[in-house]
Amino acid sequence: MARTPPPFAGFEWMIAWRYLRAKRAEGGVSVMTWISLAGITLAVFALIATLAVRSGFRTEFVDTILGSSAHVTVYYAGEEDEFGRVSRTIADYDATAAKLAQVPGVIRAAPLVKGQVMATANNRNAGVEVFGISEQNLETIPRIADPETAQGDITRFNDGIAIGSGVAREIGVGLGDSVRLISPDGVKTAFGTSPRVKAYEVVYIFTAGRYDIDRTRIYMPIAEAQRYFNRDGVADEFEISVQDPEQAESYAAALLQQAGDRALIWTWKDASGGFLRALEIEDNVMFIILSILVLIAAMNIVSGLIMLVKNKGRDIGILRTMGLSQGSVMRVFFICGAFTGLIGTALGVIFGCLFALYIDPIFSFVNYVSGGGVWDPSVRGIYQLPAELQLGDVLSAVALSLGLSFIVTIFPARRAARMNPVEALRYE
Repeated sequence: MARTPPPFAGFEWMIAWRYLRAKRAEGGVSVMTWISLAGITLAVFALIATLAVRSGFRTEFVDTILGSSAHVTVYYAGEEDEFGRVSRTIADYDATAAKLAQVPGVIRAAPLVKGQVMATANNRNAGVEVFGISEQNLETIPRIADPETAQGDITRFNDGIAIGSGVAREIGVGLGDSVRLISPDGVKTAFGTSPRVKAYEVVYIFTAGRYDIDRTRIYMPIAEAQRYFNRDGVADEFEISVQDPEQAESYAAALLQQAGDRALIWTWKDASGGFLRALEIEDNVMFIILSILVLIAAMNIVSGLIMLVKNKGRDIGILRTMGLSQGSVMRVFFICGAFTGLIGTALGVIFGCLFALYIDPIFSFVNYVSGGGVWDPSVRGIYQLPAELQLGDVLSAVALSLGLSFIVTIFPARRAARMNPVEALRYE
């Protein structure tokens, strides 16, 4: 009794390979097959490149936030004093900061004095936000205290101020230069409030990696900030850093318990939640659009395979009369179509990964060819186009491409398997 060969036996692969490497004159691989191969390669490349840039952009954006700003901000609700004035300041801030630092998961609790002023130098002005902070707490902010991107000596912080590189560029100052800070809320006199103007030496210039931070932020010793903003002996809020910033909300209850009844919480997700949600929506839309491109490229396999089946009608009839089952014929042409999707996917993965790994020189070349100005940090917030390869993104692109390629190949392969051998050989 004849034994039935197993699915995808060696002879099926041999026949499929014979068809794939046959010349066009012999009815082999058509131009449509090469077009579908190129289409799948480009579609997978675009999908992986887009996913890598998306992941890199979000990682870089979030890292600049978490590396230069508070993960959680603790501030107080307004309270009227005996003169009917509403105050949000914190009197016993050192003791409260010590309590907040004891909360499990909190790695830093820094009291701040904040205010908005005008910075002026060289007849140039810039609106800035001043953060009054101690030198010890300033040195624990990763993006601010990074010696590779900063200029100056952070240990001299108490002798002057630290300014963002964008502020320095805007008003044209460098290390050792003097910057005047002008606050409209100055000295109160019988004739009203006069502006407060005071000059400070620039002892440190930082680059946090976010255009809006570098362009607007100045750090000042907290004692000097208290004098400058009329906050003697008080602070405005606490800047909290936690071990797991993605779960910043989970620290809220413990922080509020330590901070007291008037305390309120504001996390980094509250501040940037709208932008992060917009990024997520854009990511989903881009994935759907590029998935459609992969589907269109995979549909080209159908055209090429149908032409191959038509050209191989005589061979199909001969194979069927020799005893090949419908399943064997179907698998032969399925291998032909799936092989195109497999090779196209592999090439797309290689090109996409290379693009993500070498995005900096590629982007520099594009920027050079276009004459510069391709990437505007004032619009996009960060200074360069980042890319981050993630295994999940690559696997999702591979699964999508191979899945669609295999599915669309089934239909023309079934058509070949159902071809009547008598009809195929009638005119031969």
